[in-house]
Amino acid sequence: MSDARYFLVVSHTGRSSALEATADVCGQLAAAGAVPVVAAEQWHDVMTALPELEGVVKRFEEVSPKHIELVIVLGGDGTILRAAELTREHPVPLLGVNLGHVGFLAESERDDLGYTVGRALARDYTVEERMTLSVRAKVGEEVVYEGWALNEATIEKAERERMLEVVIEVDRRPLSSFGCDGVVMSTPTGSTAYSFSAGGPVVWPAVEALLLVPLSAHALFARPLVVGPDSSLAVEVLQRAEAAAVIWCDGRRMFELPPGARVVVRRSAVPVRLARLHQAPFTDRLVNKFQLPVTGWRGPVAGD
Repeated sequence: MSDARYFLVVSHTGRSSALEATADVCGQLAAAGAVPVVAAEQWHDVMTALPELEGVVKRFEEVSPKHIELVIVLGGDGTILRAAELTREHPVPLLGVNLGHVGFLAESERDDLGYTVGRALARDYTVEERMTLSVRAKVGEEVVYEGWALNEATIEKAERERMLEVVIEVDRRPLSSFGCDGVVMSTPTGSTAYSFSAGGPVVWPAVEALLLVPLSAHALFARPLVVGPDSSLAVEVLQRAEAAAVIWCDGRRMFELPPGARVVVRRSAVPVRLARLHQAPFTDRLVNKFQLPVTGWRGPVAGD
């Protein structure tokens, strides 16, 4: 078994389409002599819906993470974020198959499932590293929370009817203070997620940068900011703030911030690795995922 190839399969088990895709992927992997692996949290749902996989798949906890060759993710961007959580401590690439709506992080669609698994088995893909965030919250000298994010870390008010009072900071220097609904601190990957919805710029993944986007700020100067990858961003929740605050990492992991908390975001030393089957420019991904109108484009002329 030392030469066995292990593939972790992470799916959105709440969708019948994802369970059907799970059966297809596991069957194709097993037929090729590879070993499909399923995380413990999904084991019951998969075995209940797909009893034919008993004896075919292994639990993630039964396999050394260093032996996982690739993670095949079946779902939308939320499922890819969950797969990134599962493999955070291990540099294994994620190959996303979109079964959701936009699926910005995914590399292929449901109709291409067989082709995608074939490419995975042939190791016919490239790996792209995406910047992640290191997130730390302190009250005075005490660290009350540490986390990370692929898309964004968001400080938000916990009560709808009240407003947060914050000071934002860049490179350990104060920049502005205002009332707001929250603040988004994002990677380039996250620039097409919550940051985008809040009015932030779209940043190409090849650009190394951190973004800060205020949410519904009551201030003259509350514009989205883009800083270098070695900068630090911070948000202090003022003691006088009327509202309680929470921090969300990738919209998945939440922590209630004590009054007076200070949240510092920096570039993490640990990236997320995405497997890519296509070398299409990011511009084409934007056009395809957001269905942007490009009618009338004639293309560049010689020398452009």
